Amino acid sequence: MEALMRVTDTVRSFRESRLSALRPVSEFFDHHRISKPADMNTATSRISYNTRYFSGNYGVIVGVLAVYALITNPLLLISLGFLIGGFTAINRFAPEPMQVGDHVVTQKSLYTGLFVIGIPLLWFASPVATFFWLVGASSVLILGHASVMEPGIESEYATVGDAV
Repeated sequence: MEALMRVTDTVRSFRESRLSALRPVSEFFDHHRISKPADMNTATSRISYNTRYFSGNYGVIVGVLAVYALITNPLLLISLGFLIGGFTAINRFAPEPMQVGDHVVTQKSLYTGLFVIGIPLLWFASPVATFFWLVGASSVLILGHASVMEPGIESEYATVGDAV
């Protein structure tokens, strides 16, 4: 019951902190504000402003790309499920040593077996390549969007508030 309360509190705090920063889809995809930056300084200032302003939307994009990467790499999904499920099962069902025939099975030997099977399985699933794909795809999408979106009128007032 306590674990459920913790999960509920975590979801609530995530919703309050991150999802409150979500901007409406109509504002995120406002085609009237799209323009080519005049120079690198303009692009840099747009990226700086838009990554803060649309941080919630960009977080959703990274999350969707991560889910897509897991779905399209079933071996990675299976290996992560095997390792996480193995850790959970060992902690829940085998906290104490068990006698199996003439052998005593300890948590240490179960973890060793989990690693001997799970690490090569994870290695073949290429999580490093998936991670770098996620970083690259997210960077291209986020930096591309942030550099071509002109900041709104509210950005002018944001600099006035900082100067005061």
